[in-house]
Amino acid sequence: MKMNLLILLAVLGCLPVDAEPTAELKKLRETRNQLAHRQRRVIFNNDGCDVLYYPKDEKLTLEQFLARRTTSLAGTQVDTISYCTISSGFSFFTHNTKVGAVLTRQPGDYGIRPEMRNITQELIDMGTDCLQAVLEFAHKNKMECFWSMRMNDTHDAAYRPDKPYLLYPQLKLDHPDWLVGDPIKRSRYGRWSSVDYARPEIRDLAFRFIEEVCQNYDVDGVELDFFRHLCYFKSTAHGGKSNDAEREMMTGLMRRVRAMTEEVGLKRKRPILIMVRVPDSVEFNRDMGLDVERWLKEGLFDMLVTTCYFRLNPWEASVALGHKYGVPVYPCLSDSRVKGEGRFRRGSVESYRGQAMEAWAAGADGIHLFNLFDVFGAHSPVFKEAGDPKALRKMNRLYFVTVRDGKPDSWLAGGSKYCNVPIFTPTHPKAITASKPLALDLVVGEDFDAKTKSQVTLHAQMPMLRNVRDVQVKLNGHELADGKLVKDWLDLKVNPLWIKKGANKIEIAVNPQMADDAPWTAAYEADELPAKPWTRDTGSPRTEERLANGTLTIADRGNQSGDFHYYRYRWGADPGGQSVVEARVKVISGLSRIIISNGEAQERLELLPDRIELWSRKSVRYAMDTTKDFHVYRIVTQGKDVKVYVDGELRLDAPGAYTKAGVGRNEICFGASDSTNVGEACWDYVRARANGQSCYDLVLEVVHPK
Repeated sequence: MKMNLLILLAVLGCLPVDAEPTAELKKLRETRNQLAHRQRRVIFNNDGCDVLYYPKDEKLTLEQFLARRTTSLAGTQVDTISYCTISSGFSFFTHNTKVGAVLTRQPGDYGIRPEMRNITQELIDMGTDCLQAVLEFAHKNKMECFWSMRMNDTHDAAYRPDKPYLLYPQLKLDHPDWLVGDPIKRSRYGRWSSVDYARPEIRDLAFRFIEEVCQNYDVDGVELDFFRHLCYFKSTAHGGKSNDAEREMMTGLMRRVRAMTEEVGLKRKRPILIMVRVPDSVEFNRDMGLDVERWLKEGLFDMLVTTCYFRLNPWEASVALGHKYGVPVYPCLSDSRVKGEGRFRRGSVESYRGQAMEAWAAGADGIHLFNLFDVFGAHSPVFKEAGDPKALRKMNRLYFVTVRDGKPDSWLAGGSKYCNVPIFTPTHPKAITASKPLALDLVVGEDFDAKTKSQVTLHAQMPMLRNVRDVQVKLNGHELADGKLVKDWLDLKVNPLWIKKGANKIEIAVNPQMADDAPWTAAYEADELPAKPWTRDTGSPRTEERLANGTLTIADRGNQSGDFHYYRYRWGADPGGQSVVEARVKVISGLSRIIISNGEAQERLELLPDRIELWSRKSVRYAMDTTKDFHVYRIVTQGKDVKVYVDGELRLDAPGAYTKAGVGRNEICFGASDSTNVGEACWDYVRARANGQSCYDLVLEVVHPK
């Protein structure tokens, strides 16, 4: 009774933080600290979809359920399973809850994976549930089992009033005012279906969900997953930052959870650990309403897991933060979701090996694996490899400049300002020009000595490169020679002794010379639709493209937002150099454009039925009929000067015009109109030549001899 009173007083803030705990509580905390620092090579987070999506026609047995993602973990380097009982929609769960709602809906009833069924109720009817089954398996095989709760999972944001959704709970139907938005007036940041933790009802429910599991299941700990998903207050959802009062609300919840786990731990005579998963920036978290460093100072959790959709800092920052307060740190290696990959993939086993090596080199206490599944469950070799950095040195591995390129600005206004790592992926390429060479750091989790037998190759994806002599590549100041072109990639052998553990500087410079008869770096002929490295705008139902008679017709027939249609090519134009674009076009109606940008400025050649003109200077125009026949339009830029030739004759001359804002874009585009206008034209060919290059990816490959 006395202990319960002390805990209650502490929760209510009536007891000083440094109040003397009882001997029993001291012993519990000592044991908890020891358990927090036990070796965990790999923590595996299971998102619980093995219970939500079970083969519809397969007989259910406990063995068959566990075989999907759990049985194969025995004997691997996984020391801890963190099992999420869905927790989507805030209140839906697949464990046997009385506080929340048991998710018994069938996915096929909502048009989702009709070949699968939800076996939650079937397991409960068998006298168990998914959490209990995994928990018993883990303990039988000498592994820990944590329960993972996604603190504001919003996979249910697909709900619409006229279209019910599998994961949208009754709670949100009954209390729409508890949300940060609605399906019509969505929030600008995060997702509209997020619950608002400013409401005491939400904080109380979150606490009670956690309390119920701690009281009813023999879990070793709870994982409070704040990254799925990042939205906790209306203030941040609508473009602001959290305030002190909101941060205090979340800290109060954490204090309450800590006190509860101690109370339950005392009753069962075994601690319950608390693990949190958050972004890897103290400042970003504070703006979101999560005062993580204060939680660390107050000892409110035991294990720190960082990153998911995006990464903001080197792993060393997370390690230093946790270790400063005596808390072990587990970098989260999650599915990268990077688009546009080809030859090398971030989701490959070799990539996970490189990622694990980088995390271990930064001082990590272990590896947290999230969303790593295959068709048959947790059978990836990564579970047997990621926890042993010495063994990883004898395996093939890949290192990328950037593994995750998610947008922090999607969750927090201005969130990208906290990013201190390079963002470089096929969807975020870099332009390389004579006046602006490329310089990037590629972090490697190892160094090499003279005894190494590994072969190391640097791969640069440069689809515009036609001759290896057109570029110069250096690694930590050492020039890499004897490169070979393999399709879109430049492959360069690397002396392993030039590599160092940590950041390695990659520099790529281009030859500034470009002759008038140099080959086109981009050449599209309208015998088929533009393919990679051309990329297509999404377009809309009111835009159209079609191939006919060796030409490509692109039409925009709407004037609503998003009504435009362009193809784009990143060409690496030098702001101080020369570039040339040539296109053979016949205008049908309205407005079509050729758009060029060089990283600093943008210009548009506007093609209309009765004239051509420059976007930046409407007075620079030439009257002509563009509709009766095809004409060849040639745009030549030199520094800030623009000249436009029509069928070989100079028609537009605009010295100093190439200055209008275009920072961040370095591409050519051709297509139809914009959101407010309409237009249609036939394109025969589009060609471009710039004195630069575009690099889409950099990969360091380490091949260990067999």
